[in-house]
Amino acid sequence: MAESSTYKEAGVDIDKADAFIKCIQPLVKSTYRTGVLGEIGAFGGMFHLGADRYRDPVLVSATDGVGTKLKIAVLMNRHDTIGIDLVAMCANDIVVHGATPLFFLDYLAMGQLSTEIATKLIEGIANGCKQARCSLIGGETAEMPGIYQPGDYDLAGFVVGVVEREGIIDGSSIGVGHRIIGLASSGLHANGYSLVRQVLLEQNRLHVDDVIPELGGPLGEELLKPTRIYVETVLNLLRDFPLSGICHVTGGGLTDNLPRVLPKSCQAVIHRQSWPVPPIFHLLKAKGNIPDEEMLRTFNNGIGLAVVVAEEHVTDVLLRLQGLNEQGFIIGEIVERKNEDPPLVYV
Repeated sequence: MAESSTYKEAGVDIDKADAFIKCIQPLVKSTYRTGVLGEIGAFGGMFHLGADRYRDPVLVSATDGVGTKLKIAVLMNRHDTIGIDLVAMCANDIVVHGATPLFFLDYLAMGQLSTEIATKLIEGIANGCKQARCSLIGGETAEMPGIYQPGDYDLAGFVVGVVEREGIIDGSSIGVGHRIIGLASSGLHANGYSLVRQVLLEQNRLHVDDVIPELGGPLGEELLKPTRIYVETVLNLLRDFPLSGICHVTGGGLTDNLPRVLPKSCQAVIHRQSWPVPPIFHLLKAKGNIPDEEMLRTFNNGIGLAVVVAEEHVTDVLLRLQGLNEQGFIIGEIVERKNEDPPLVYV
């Protein structure tokens, strides 16, 4: 007679998953804003748009992950900030269109559920949602033994926001003579970590606990700095200034991302010496002998968001950024693009 088997013996503990849901309920509820309906644990998260508050609302969505930055969190056994990165990568992508984030959902997959680690991850996501003004209304926690090695996990997210149709920012109003203002990043954010790990941890055999003098502390602390969430800043600027285009500087750097918002008749001229490049980027370049072009196309190099504005608004926008505790720099301008000119050049 065949031996009796259970799901738990196969590596999936339903009771532990149910207990985890109860454990994170206070964290999830702390993110709720007006519009959330129902409770966590339902089959679907519900949000009431309140369409009467809008004339012609357009929903804007984005989904993303954190990439191999997760490996740094695992190496450091610190999991309370990586959720901020997750929210940032999604929320920053929709606020550049002028959208206010409304709600967020997450997907967490592990070989076997670690309630302690998973709770820390949700703690970070809740923190990020508060910074981004959105509610965490649902998610999925999957146990997948045989897919993920012990201690490893994957994390992905999905955000939905709203903007009035007439308020959509798509770069179409960018014109010759406009200026490009760069907002400082908090560090590497969440892009390029496969190259970061190869250069620093594999080729140079550094450890996350190593104190790096030029970084002013342990390497791991620098690598794990959360991605800056620009939602509050952008929405504040939009109340008073006509922003012609906004670019979230992610994988591809300014090189690939800024052209995504430029009309074909426009070229961005970026002045490379116009902002301070944080030490982590100098360290990476030196330790990996990384060419300038590769650095500029892989990392944000200290600029996490780029805003294109008419020249007459530049001074006031910079003053507002200062008041919002953001570092802003005039990093370039828009010129006419001719024939086969590239959409962006560095000078």
